[in-house]
Amino acid sequence: MLDLAIIGAGPAGLTAALYASRAGASVTVIEAGAPGGKLNLTADIENYPGIKSMQGPQLAYQMYEHGLSFGASLEMREVTGLEDHGDYKVVKTSTGDIEAKNVIIASGTKERKMNVPGEEELTGHGVSYCAVCDGPFFKGKEVAVVGGGNSAIEEAVYLSTIASTVHVVMRRDVFRADKIISDKALAADNIVFHFKKKPHAVLSEDGKVSGLEVSDSDDGSLSVINVSAVFPFVGNDPVTGFAKDLGILDERGYVLTDEHMETKVKGIFAIGDVRQKDLRQVVTATNDGAIAGQYIANSLR
Repeated sequence: MLDLAIIGAGPAGLTAALYASRAGASVTVIEAGAPGGKLNLTADIENYPGIKSMQGPQLAYQMYEHGLSFGASLEMREVTGLEDHGDYKVVKTSTGDIEAKNVIIASGTKERKMNVPGEEELTGHGVSYCAVCDGPFFKGKEVAVVGGGNSAIEEAVYLSTIASTVHVVMRRDVFRADKIISDKALAADNIVFHFKKKPHAVLSEDGKVSGLEVSDSDDGSLSVINVSAVFPFVGNDPVTGFAKDLGILDERGYVLTDEHMETKVKGIFAIGDVRQKDLRQVVTATNDGAIAGQYIANSLR
């Protein structure tokens, strides 16, 4: 039986794998997508200590190689459930069960939808949640970014190097993004801000995005921004549906833990963005992973 199964191969999960396997534990990381998590969707990382600037996918690959370098294995599967059997846990997956003495939930978050007409139908046809992945398809065209936080404004800055014009739609008239990020956006001459506007509908022509209809936050009046793509960055929700019956989630679905990253169910831990905490960054994810990985390895001795 495995000492440790880790659900998720983002920065948190890969760091936990590194620490636990380096300390002698048998470790398997379970991931349904590309290792590296949201790093793969990030243009540039500028606030990870020791690295002044690096493209997200590059850091993701380095973490992946390092995380598995002490013997941890990677299983490409989708997790569908998690069961507590006292001394061991069962991770239910799309291709069979994995048993382990300990389980770390490092499943991260998923992008929140705008929940407006046209969004679902046009996803993949001009609606995208990854500017790094899909931005190059709209080189020289006008695009819209929805949101005012760090992710939204960072991606707007990235898209400004590709698109002719980037329209940033914000429901308020103040930035939620850090000043250093918002200053970059304000300095770009092809980023246009639409303050106090909310997405109302994604418009289409011939099966592709043709515009974004927005409503005024004050009076509800509607107007249209003509764009070829819409990139929503309106928040994230935790990926914890598989753990909903364990009694370890808060009202929003984030996992509650102690200072060792352990939940109230002994042997089940949570790290990274999926934890209930204030700051969700690469550096805080790796911190969580190091604490949990080392704690579990020590407990096995």
